[in-house]
Amino acid sequence: SPPGLLLLTSFLLHMEEGRASPTRLVCDNRLIQKYIGEAKDMEKRVGQCQALPTLSWPMVLPLVDFSLQQWKSKSNETKRREILCDLALLVGAVVGAQGQVTQECGARQLSQLYQHANSFLLLLQTFSWEAGPWEPGCSPRSIEQTHVTSIFLTYRQLVQGKLRFFFHDLAKDLCR
Repeated sequence: SPPGLLLLTSFLLHMEEGRASPTRLVCDNRLIQKYIGEAKDMEKRVGQCQALPTLSWPMVLPLVDFSLQQWKSKSNETKRREILCDLALLVGAVVGAQGQVTQECGARQLSQLYQHANSFLLLLQTFSWEAGPWEPGCSPRSIEQTHVTSIFLTYRQLVQGKLRFFFHDLAKDLCR
């Protein structure tokens, strides 16, 4: 889809003009640290929004905590699919919340979160070790939340946790 392609292109350009590539994202540890920093900033800024409404219907968020031992035993493809599932659920929650948050500060943060999470979603769809298209046929563990801030918390935990460890694991193979 052209809008998706445009977003991925702008994401790759945003990473630093000219030399950006998924390999570089994985091999340059400063980039994942930058995304963790941005996730923390977004979480902090949404926390400063005045009078954020409680959502009138709950958003389904992935539970992104994990056991490092179990994580290490999974293949990179399994990890990638698991993160894609989490991201797909998270992006859906952001879209659902966007429909309920009209207040400018919250809406602006949600829009930014959507762009970041969706960029990772598109990027991870380009990494593949198995033939065939990605199918979102997955059911991650999830929880229902009515607070907008919990969406940002989940995103930060996902980037700081699974995504950072995934990139670290890929770096072992890709970055010689």
